[in-house]
Amino acid sequence: MGLLNSSLYYLWFIAHSNSRDFNIREIDSFPSPRVYIENEDFSKCISKLMEDFKRNKRRKQTKYAKTGNVEYDEYYPKLSKHIIDEIDTLLARHYGFTEEELDHIINYDIKYRMGIGSGGGGGDVDE
Repeated sequence: MGLLNSSLYYLWFIAHSNSRDFNIREIDSFPSPRVYIENEDFSKCISKLMEDFKRNKRRKQTKYAKTGNVEYDEYYPKLSKHIIDEIDTLLARHYGFTEEELDHIINYDIKYRMGIGSGGGGGDVDE
């Protein structure tokens, strides 16, 4: 759960998939050792992330012609970025990444995709 919600996985996903559909092949083909990261800090971060996701979710409703009213929860991972950064820091230790590599993983969207902090125009970060 921690790996799939990490910025590390996100970077890999956008580089090796169609960046839209999340399929089991994307999970299975991620180049990771098939060893569980058994670490109390990692488990705590995952629990904290799931609690934060629940706290920040919004209940939405929509109506479809065929199925009628549908209620669903909408999640906003960007509101939990600080916890995702903690997970990436722990993963960086596990994988042996340098501080520079970790910085790239954590700040990719901010620096390169949104242009914030790089002198680029950047866009709004609104929901």
